Amino acid sequence: MQTLSRRQFHHLSLASALGLGLGGMRRALAANPNKTTKVALLLSGSIADGGWGQLAHEGIVALQSTPGFQAVFTENIGQAEIPQATRGYADDGYDLIIGHGYEYGSALLEIAPEYPDTKFFVSSFLPEPSVPSNIQYADLAYYDASYCAGALAALISEKRAAVGFVGGGDNPTQQRMLRAFVAGAERTVPGIKAAGIITGEYGNAARGRQAAATLIGNGADVIWHAANETGIGALQAAAAANVKALGCYADQTAIAPAVVGTSLRIELGEMVKTIAKSVADGSFGGGGEWHPAVDVIWSPVAGAAGDHNPKIISADAWQQFRAIWADVASGKLKVAGILDA
Repeated sequence: MQTLSRRQFHHLSLASALGLGLGGMRRALAANPNKTTKVALLLSGSIADGGWGQLAHEGIVALQSTPGFQAVFTENIGQAEIPQATRGYADDGYDLIIGHGYEYGSALLEIAPEYPDTKFFVSSFLPEPSVPSNIQYADLAYYDASYCAGALAALISEKRAAVGFVGGGDNPTQQRMLRAFVAGAERTVPGIKAAGIITGEYGNAARGRQAAATLIGNGADVIWHAANETGIGALQAAAAANVKALGCYADQTAIAPAVVGTSLRIELGEMVKTIAKSVADGSFGGGGEWHPAVDVIWSPVAGAAGDHNPKIISADAWQQFRAIWADVASGKLKVAGILDA
């Protein structure tokens, strides 16, 4: 029997969740060599942000070396520039346009009906119940991951007094991620307090350092972030204060190896490749929202140590975290129900 690596497993899981299935994936991988599928990735931030943008860009890079695909990207697109950038690629005949993030939800919804032969994908939540059949949204289990991060932060806290979250843009997704982090921490370790600072920025490491330093000054001895480059600053502040930290979006062990116990990596590169291949083989699932389980789209990683650093996270804490992770992934523990109660 063939053994699948974790990356291969995630790739096939993503394909199944998006409606490709193994057979569909094989058909996509063997796309008609005479047909080039053109893919454009739109990013509001940088491809060098250490996480959200970088990982999606890795999917584009992989497609650039895959026969049958032409893949490009534009980074640092301002909110007012989104319609122009999107229509530009659509007018140039691109088959798939990916708006990477919350900022693209409404703009691409408005533009999609103008280009019925173009497929659109937004890596954010469905903005309304009914959307055109050529656009797909995604609930990437942000809140489930945030709840689990809060639980782990509380479990590895030495003082069991406080843990902290540093957020990026001041939007409903980040606000709810903060609430999920707080719920995960405070429900897992009774008496611990969780707090967070939404900085309002994704690309400002100095703001991240300042926010984390404030949380640490208020007693937090574990820091998690969901803030791209701003979050890198938060990890740097944790390292400077010698308090534990958890990375986000990518494996961020190398940023602060002495304090980062694990990172919750989101499989955005595989997502980009899988969506592109679904367009290539005609199985694109537009008209709704994709709902991967947290263990399909996220995975804990810690560099050479594997999924966690045992010098920072004890075996008992990790075992408890994995039980919570499994309950959230299976739906036994419903984070949405907790947040909406």
